[in-house]
Amino acid sequence: MQCFNRPAVHSSLSQIKLCPLSLFCAYSFCTVCPEHCRSWEVPAMLPCQALLPAVVLALTALQALASDTFIAAVYEHAVILPDPTEEPISPDDALALMNKNMDVLERAIKEAAQKGAHIIVTPEDGIYGWRFTRESIYPYLEDIPDPVVNWIPCTDPSRFGPAPVQERLSCMARNNSIYVVANIGDKKPCNSSDPKCPSDGRYHYNTDVVFDPQGKLVARYHKYNLFRRETQFNYPKEPEAVTFETPFGKFGIFTCFDILFYEPAVVLVSKLQVDTVLFPTAWMNVLPFLTAVEFHSAWAMGMRVNLLSANTHNTIMAMTGSGLFTPEGPAAYHYDSATEEGRLLLAELSTHPRLSPTYPPAINWSLHATSIKKFPGENDTFLGAVRKDMFTFGELRNKAGNYTVCQGDLCCHLVYQMSDKRKDEVYVLGAFDGLHGSLIKYHWQICTLLKCPSTNLSTCGQPVETAQTKFEMFSLSGTFGTSYVFPEVLYSGVQLAPGEFEVLRDGRLKSKHATSKPLVTATLFGRLYEKDLPHPLRTSL
Repeated sequence: MQCFNRPAVHSSLSQIKLCPLSLFCAYSFCTVCPEHCRSWEVPAMLPCQALLPAVVLALTALQALASDTFIAAVYEHAVILPDPTEEPISPDDALALMNKNMDVLERAIKEAAQKGAHIIVTPEDGIYGWRFTRESIYPYLEDIPDPVVNWIPCTDPSRFGPAPVQERLSCMARNNSIYVVANIGDKKPCNSSDPKCPSDGRYHYNTDVVFDPQGKLVARYHKYNLFRRETQFNYPKEPEAVTFETPFGKFGIFTCFDILFYEPAVVLVSKLQVDTVLFPTAWMNVLPFLTAVEFHSAWAMGMRVNLLSANTHNTIMAMTGSGLFTPEGPAAYHYDSATEEGRLLLAELSTHPRLSPTYPPAINWSLHATSIKKFPGENDTFLGAVRKDMFTFGELRNKAGNYTVCQGDLCCHLVYQMSDKRKDEVYVLGAFDGLHGSLIKYHWQICTLLKCPSTNLSTCGQPVETAQTKFEMFSLSGTFGTSYVFPEVLYSGVQLAPGEFEVLRDGRLKSKHATSKPLVTATLFGRLYEKDLPHPLRTSL
């Protein structure tokens, strides 16, 4: 075994010196490097129990510092939901429900730590669910302080008033020497001096918290882009770009619907240069482009960053799909719409992806598409709805060919060859350039190779999970007006295609070889953030 000189005399953990140690435990005491005892300013005989946690934590930190990789975990949680009610329940009953969920999360955290994970992400709404009005959620909320207060709830639980949930999460992190990421509710009092103060005198925020391996609160993030049904929460007045440093990289954090917008998601990656994004989510899968594993993997690839995505699991709400995603593709992912079971995922990731030899180059997403003439087919098109978005589609009538379909400023080019042209399956090339959303309107540019649910062209764009057609090759590109494009490939059964496609520097999404499974869609999903309309709910604040 080894021991450390006193950490306080060094500027960083990487400078801590190791010394040989004759360490033994007899009568609960140990001898710790007697020749260095003065640097510790403690007697040579110290209780083992007091020293060992610090030694383990320091060893863990040193190991992470010395490595180009770290082990990350996410847990997809089948949340135990409260009974629906519009009236608040008692704080004791609320805590009892939250403790049931935290019992499950604690088992997952312990397992992850035992398997060597340095950090674990748990889902949005993972501690109390989502069946709430503004009044009924109040007993579940706690006052979460700014992390600058340097607080370890596990050892000082009452410093900021009752905080049993924060205390327990802190102890989970501390007792397992692991970073713990969780989603809970924050309450903040306000009064008439604040003209935007709600009539009940308090703000409610959908909030992510991060506790370090000592149990200290190191990050707090208030969700900025609330989903339309989250009326129990308030919008923060300003977007928060929350980052924190670890021995294994710079981390940022945001929640669920945030991933579709510029703030804070793009700001964290493009401006603040985080290595890894933590992403608690309660994501409802929407085919063909917005299933959780499909879009989150594509976002990580398009933004060239690690994304640790932890989803809730509820098949009735179509919630499933978690993963550890990298710039090169998924390191591990899970999709299960058949059972009601949670799932722990672990993977080894690069601490600083930008320094990795496999880090993908920057892409000029319109270079190839703007350099070629239109292929045949742009005059033989029809309109089809993907949910409420009207796409321009062109049917792929032949086993192989070149096609172009345009809408607005976007032209989508496809070169393809099917393994076999089946009579019972229809594929189309589609383009969409416009605003998406009924209330919150944001601008998409999408090029997609898409399977239709039936041979009836009027069904094209409707959800489909299975296919039978494999492709010998495909190459998809578009005249995108944005540098934010996310490449998706989805196989039959809602399965990803790691390692089976690539994005060339000129913007082509291209298969590396014949698809190993039947193809549901190959899509380039672009976001023109600058064309989004003002947020109708936030602008009224």
